Amino acid sequence: MRFLHQSSLLYLLLGTASLSSAAHSWAFGDATVTVFEKGGGAGALKEKFSPNKPLGKQLSLGASDSLKIVLTTQEDSKPKRPHQAFLHLQDSKSGLETSFPFQVKDNGKGKIDLAQKDIPTQLLSSSEPLSASIIVASFGPSKPYEGKAFELRIDLDPINSPKLEKEKPLRYGNLSEIHHIFKSDPTSPPRIITIIFTAAVVAMLPALFIAWFSLGANLNHLSKAISDAPVPHALFFLSILAMEGIFFMYYTRWNLFQTLPGAAGIGLTTFLSGSRALREVQQRRLSGLR
Repeated sequence: MRFLHQSSLLYLLLGTASLSSAAHSWAFGDATVTVFEKGGGAGALKEKFSPNKPLGKQLSLGASDSLKIVLTTQEDSKPKRPHQAFLHLQDSKSGLETSFPFQVKDNGKGKIDLAQKDIPTQLLSSSEPLSASIIVASFGPSKPYEGKAFELRIDLDPINSPKLEKEKPLRYGNLSEIHHIFKSDPTSPPRIITIIFTAAVVAMLPALFIAWFSLGANLNHLSKAISDAPVPHALFFLSILAMEGIFFMYYTRWNLFQTLPGAAGIGLTTFLSGSRALREVQQRRLSGLR
């Protein structure tokens, strides 16, 4: 029986605590909304409103007017600064909305100043009055407050107001297929240019042979050079022809990655065979053969 009594008492305390925490809620008090005319003089219109009791008439905000809201945020009817307090404007027809934060002090006193220049263009162009709501919320178990305060009609200046261009809102979804156009592969120069340069090179060959014979080139040692070092001389001559062939293939159809390995292998062969061939030539020079 004592255990049952203690359990009943514990459940009663928990139920009371849950009810007390559920009773906590945010609200506001001493709320006034004032619409000032141009110049910030005496308020043209001042109205009081309270939570869950919106104003029965619409407020009008002209092009040169300014709107000011003053209130005191409260938690359980006690002034307190919440984590967030906003004035929420919404166009009930289009569903577009925006929010403006209150400047709230530690004692809960908050205010906000608003003019047409602060309101987004999409809401300024609304043909219906905007619904103005107050939002007060914070961390903790207290229930946040959100309720309609009044309706706000925007009166634009038909002469000085800029044109309100409605832009299509961004929507995420499937887009049309994108066809990529890549840069075409580089092509060889025109054939006429190739022919001209080839003819120029071929035309220089007779001049080269004439220069050799005029400077005393001697072909009588060709048989001795080939007999003393046949492999180096043959490989050196063939590697030069092979390198020209690689350049031709690169010019016509190969890419750089196909050309480099072949050029590296032929270049190594040219270097090794050329050094052996030059060694044979040096030996003939030392023997007095010119």
